[in-house]
Amino acid sequence: MFVNNLDPVAFEFLSFQIRWYSLAYIFGFLIGWFYIKNFLIKDLREKTLVDDFITYLILGVIIGGRLGYVIFYNFFYYLSHPFEIFFIWQGGMSFHGGLLGVCLATYIFTQKHNLSFFRYTDLVSLAAPIGIFLGRVANFINSELYGRETDFIFSVNFNKVDNLFRHPSQLYESFFEGIVLFIFLNLLWKKFSEIPGVISSLFLIFYSLFRFIIEFTREPDAHLGILINIFTYGQMLSIVFFISGVILFKLVKK
Repeated sequence: MFVNNLDPVAFEFLSFQIRWYSLAYIFGFLIGWFYIKNFLIKDLREKTLVDDFITYLILGVIIGGRLGYVIFYNFFYYLSHPFEIFFIWQGGMSFHGGLLGVCLATYIFTQKHNLSFFRYTDLVSLAAPIGIFLGRVANFINSELYGRETDFIFSVNFNKVDNLFRHPSQLYESFFEGIVLFIFLNLLWKKFSEIPGVISSLFLIFYSLFRFIIEFTREPDAHLGILINIFTYGQMLSIVFFISGVILFKLVKK
């Protein structure tokens, strides 16, 4: 059992703070960009295009993630406090919203350059687990999105939250949605690289599957609770994205 009293601030200069969560986003984009450009792409023109593409992705993740949280998780609160939508530093980002934002940004980019939409969503899917891994580790450091109470041998006391020992659900997600998903998709890349969309569909399917299972160990959002007496809101969204992945897989395989 472990006591989490980690400082969410990585370093501080005068009154300026750099937090681990911010660094997770920065390094997630930088490492993902480097990985796509140097390991997944061989064409020199396409390498140049990726330098432009990363800007679209950053905007898609941030805007989509924020609006996704506002719409999916706290719509009526932000309806009454609309200016707080812009207070990103207060927290509140949705993975599923960020995913939709990335899809829209990728569509705009590929339309602009007359490129294959699924070719680029595949590239993003191959690198996305890097950012997911870093983001979930940052969630753990921040003592947020923590798990339910348990006496499991790997339980953690988030002493900024309470005195209970809980599942480190953030670390479960970082392992399965980050490390396992990265290895799995990249091993399949050579086999399916000539069929755009397969990797994207597998990303949707297996991310949603991992997220759905791990959510059973995660503490539900206090203002949402359990839906239908069984599922969390994150699980309901995962079901929708899982079905979308299955449909996409069947379509692109044809």
